[in-house]
Amino acid sequence: MYPELFHIGPFTVYSYGLMLGIAFLVASWLLNKELERKNINKNYGTEITLLAIVFGIVGSKLFHLLENFSDFLKNPIGMAFNPGGLTFFGGLILAGIAVVIYTRRKKIPFLLLADAAAPALALAYGIGRIGCHLAGDGDYGIPTTLPWGTNYANGTVPPSAMFRGSEIANSFPGGIVPDTTPLHPTPIYELIVAIIIFSILWKLRKNDWVAGKLFMIYLIFTGTARLLVETIRLNPRYIFNLSEAQIISVFMIFGGVIGVIYFSKKIVEEKLEPQPEPASAKKGNVKDKKHDKASSKG
Repeated sequence: MYPELFHIGPFTVYSYGLMLGIAFLVASWLLNKELERKNINKNYGTEITLLAIVFGIVGSKLFHLLENFSDFLKNPIGMAFNPGGLTFFGGLILAGIAVVIYTRRKKIPFLLLADAAAPALALAYGIGRIGCHLAGDGDYGIPTTLPWGTNYANGTVPPSAMFRGSEIANSFPGGIVPDTTPLHPTPIYELIVAIIIFSILWKLRKNDWVAGKLFMIYLIFTGTARLLVETIRLNPRYIFNLSEAQIISVFMIFGGVIGVIYFSKKIVEEKLEPQPEPASAKKGNVKDKKHDKASSKG
């Protein structure tokens, strides 16, 4: 693991921070391309990206502190100002609220913007997970005997600390998981799935759908991926033995399914609605009527 990549004088370039920056740049570029395709001012994309950076990081940190509230109470200053420890769903929720407020003030259809951002969000998440993998910040999975099991001994949160006091630790001598124990590289799993989700959304984005449907599909895919990967992670469990991330994932999946059904029904209804008669056809009808009258007189 490489939490610190290199130094520039007194400054340290951290792998997680670098990948997070790359993720935002890629997301901003993709969003601008989609806004351009949809004939929407690209300046909105830059402003939205800045909002996402600020509120995304703040939301990620807040959710991480809530998720590890007991540790926060023991060391509030250290936990609050630690550059690591960010929860994606927290950032997504708070950044989403900020963007909703922004779109209302700018009078931009939020669902149209959400569809444009969906592929970018999927890919940016995967890129951010590369940073988690390089930092070894505790987002890795449980011990495994699979050939690609990864050594996170040099990470910012070594396995001996991550699994301390857990049932997994009790199965090791002395109740301590050795730092060199091979673990599931869950950030890499999520990167692979994120690329797949991005590829699907990027292909679907040109479909003639009602605004909002593509974003609902994004919610289903992302929620399902997180729900599954959490089964091989060590996180606090709450209702029905689900972690906080899994509970949010369930709501995302449920909301996404309802949204897809609603927007699909809306598309069908719009297609079934009687279309207004073209002006040329109306003129033709008027002429035909006059012709018919003239014929009857003759």
